[in-house]
Parts: sequence; structure tokens; C-alpha cells
Amino acid sequence: MAETVLNVQVRTEFGKGAARRTRRAGWVPAVMHSRSDTPIHISLPGHEAFLALRHSNAVLAIDLDGKQTLTIAREIQRNPVTDVLEHVDLQIIKRGEKIEATVPLHIEGEPTSGVAILEMQELAVRAEATHFPEVISISVEGLNDGDTVRVRDLELPEGVEPLESPETGLVTVTAPRAEAPEAGAETDAAEGAEAA
Repeated sequence: MAETVLNVQVRTEFGKGAARRTRRAGWVPAVMHSRSDTPIHISLPGHEAFLALRHSNAVLAIDLDGKQTLTIAREIQRNPVTDVLEHVDLQIIKRGEKIEATVPLHIEGEPTSGVAILEMQELAVRAEATHFPEVISISVEGLNDGDTVRVRDLELPEGVEPLESPETGLVTVTAPRAEAPEAGAETDAAEGAEAA
């Protein structure tokens, strides 16, 4: 996935009041973390950041005073009602560096019999920072009741290594359960038999 360039500002005010003022001005408070340096407090342009962070593991090229730094979002806080970004924690990464993150799983196709059920919503993987898949698709086309798709069955993009055991089940195909008759239905049937 190509990185999104965001022109940011350094944040010099902190606390809840300052964060509210930043958001009212159309910016999102954020912090860039590295393994060795002191965290850098910045403000992201709200609309552009919202669009970029709709994608999982989006790589952001943070442009600060003409110097670009590659980052990936590690924690995103959103308003539970409006879904507006409230704060973002970014990890500084290097091109070519392998990192670990989770990728959403998605079912494709229809099983021949039964219903496909995702056992996990995400899969932890290791990959080059700028080449993380946005989603991992799992085909269930032609599977039958009782079949399981395991980590070892996945066709992952080149350079993407799963961190789960090869035997870990991801999708199970099961026959739909017959619904139990309602309590009233059994009574009605019994009364009908007596009347006959």
C-alpha cells in the first residue's frame, strides 16, 4: 500500500483543553514514537488523517518542516458516537523494516454445504512495513460441512509471514442448526392429536 503524505504541525500545548481546541480547529492530536528518541507531539490534518486511517495498517509519511518520516498507526482513539478521530499514536518505521501487526480476515465465496464461520477476526503477521496487506481473503468456495481452513492453507502475499501456528483454525464450515420448535407449537400439535 502506498503511503499517504500528511503535512503536520508540532504541538506545543497539552492537556484536555488544548486537545479540544486542536480538534475544533480541524486537527487531530497525535504522538510519534520511536524506539530511542523522545516522542514528538504533532497535530494531523483531520480530514486527510480520517481518510487515510480508514485502511488497516496505513503507512503515513509525516511531513514536518519539509522532512518526511514514515509511520504506522499503533493506536487510534475515535469518538464512539461520531467516529471522529480524537487521538493517534504513531510508530516511526523504516522502509524495508519488518514489523508485526494484525490484518483483518475476510471470507470469499460460498461453501457447497453448511455455513462458513470466522473463528478469528484478525491474523497477526510479520511483513515489510510498506507492504502490509489491507485484508487477508479466505476462500470457502466448494467447502463442505465439517471443513476447516487453517493458517497453513492461506495463500499470503510474498513476504508476509503468519505469527500464528500453522494448525490454527481460521474458518469452520458447519451445517445450520435446526431451530427447536416453539413451546406453543408442541402444545398445539398435542391438542390437535387429542381432538382427532
